[in-house]
Amino acid sequence: MKNRTLTLYIAISISVVAMLVLALVAFTGGLLLAPYLNANAQAANISELTGSAQPAKFLSADDVEVVAAYERALIDVYRDSLPSVVNIRVTQAVERDSLDGFDFDGNPHPDLDPGTPERFFNRGGGSGFVWDKKGHIVTNFHVVDGATDIEVIFADDTSVKAEFIGGDPDADLAVVKVDLPAGKLTPVSLGNSDELQVGQLSIAIGNPFGQDFTITSGIISGVGRTIRSGNSPFSVPEVIQTDAPINPGNSGGPLLTREGEVIGINTQILSRSGSSSGIGFAVPINIAKRVVPTLIDGKTFEYAWLGISGNNLTAEAAEFRDLPVDTRGAIVMGVAEDGPAEKAGLQGSDEIVETDGDGFRVGGDIITAIDGQPVNDMDDLITYLVSKTEPGDEITLDVIRANGDRESVEVTLGVRPSLDN
Repeated sequence: MKNRTLTLYIAISISVVAMLVLALVAFTGGLLLAPYLNANAQAANISELTGSAQPAKFLSADDVEVVAAYERALIDVYRDSLPSVVNIRVTQAVERDSLDGFDFDGNPHPDLDPGTPERFFNRGGGSGFVWDKKGHIVTNFHVVDGATDIEVIFADDTSVKAEFIGGDPDADLAVVKVDLPAGKLTPVSLGNSDELQVGQLSIAIGNPFGQDFTITSGIISGVGRTIRSGNSPFSVPEVIQTDAPINPGNSGGPLLTREGEVIGINTQILSRSGSSSGIGFAVPINIAKRVVPTLIDGKTFEYAWLGISGNNLTAEAAEFRDLPVDTRGAIVMGVAEDGPAEKAGLQGSDEIVETDGDGFRVGGDIITAIDGQPVNDMDDLITYLVSKTEPGDEITLDVIRANGDRESVEVTLGVRPSLDN
């Protein structure tokens, strides 16, 4: 009896072990076959949706090589550019009266606590890149504006104090200098922002949200934008728009091509939340090529100044003035007192007309060309003045007067006034 019981126990044990082994084999086989079965199921679904009798193909060898090439390009750009990119940390003095009374959510600003001193110090930062072997670092003006202490940190953890050399608030550019041997400095390779095309690859390297030496990528999503610098009432022309994620901390860092050439200096984002929303802006490197050497020489970069405020000529305004609706130009809304435009006899708008409940200014000269180059809007005028002229240059403006007469007006450009003036 005992032998029969033992035999039965052994048989049951063997059966249980066998079932466990079979279950384990089935589970393992399922894991191994799942990708294949899932892929075939997806292919069958795609074939059913497309009506094709043939299953959908996966990446071909050529497609895989394209993806691999894209990855290699990003890896190479990051590896080659990293020694040139820096993290910038600053200490800035903050006046209590300069702070807004409320934060982004409409709550009382925490820094306006009754115990807050009249003047205190705030830590901030951004990004930058090595300009030359002499230790000059380029960044945004707003990153180092008012800094009492500037620290530059390289990717190899080298940390060194920096000296503020000069800044251009109109272009949001600044230069600081570090004291390091030339052998430890790797300048960037500069590209040509005038040759950019919408759709080409763009790469940003910087320190978003304090995450040091982060790379993001996208495309050039727009060129020729005109934006306010954020530091002055004047605009920056030919700005590059990219969908490569740009966030707080990227400011001052380089925007690069797939060849690793710097084509812009990341400066702003268009966002309601304060973080990347797919639209970032970079100051074109060709503006930096003009501005930075002047700052390094210890001088202030001077822009040519026409001395007008203006707006784009709309089809409605053209029709109101009995002009063909396809007339393009920039309307002179106002002229600066004793400025170049006023001295040359340009006239601003002096009348407001109500139409359909809306009021708009009429009158004023319409600028249609500058030195023979068509002016389709204010952006064209600003771009030409910034990129093609210098203070003291004499330009010729083709204008349409308020009475419809067309004239050419000679203007001697002045020096754009600074905020200190």
